[in-house]
Amino acid sequence: MNFLLNILGGIGGQTYIYIALVFGSFSAGFYVEHLRFADFKNQVEIVAKTQEAKNESIVKQQDLVTKGIQNEYETKLAAVHNFYAVGVRHPSSGSMSGISAAPKGTDAETAYPILAGQCAETTAQVESLQEWINAQIGIK
Repeated sequence: MNFLLNILGGIGGQTYIYIALVFGSFSAGFYVEHLRFADFKNQVEIVAKTQEAKNESIVKQQDLVTKGIQNEYETKLAAVHNFYAVGVRHPSSGSMSGISAAPKGTDAETAYPILAGQCAETTAQVESLQEWINAQIGIK
């Protein structure tokens, strides 16, 4: 202690007390703020982990909805293709005439199944998209 007094040039005892109080207050304040910051970091980490778990759950639900709607759409599309692949047949179209003539315009009976099939595909696609959007909106 005498060594310190000699170095500081004989500063009074009260000054040491004030220096010790200031240093102690600074250390205590730093420690308290460090504890608060550590607590804040822990709270943020807990909230982040909770949010990550919630996000994973939502992504899984969205994937399930997407796969379900996709399977339904593929089933509908296969049914549309199957129906229009055979074409819409007229019951009396089983026989051919003996004289063939060149068509004078667009063959409506040939174009109808193609156009109807394309319309049915588009309708199935729009319906599936609407189902998917409505299902995705409900996920929270």
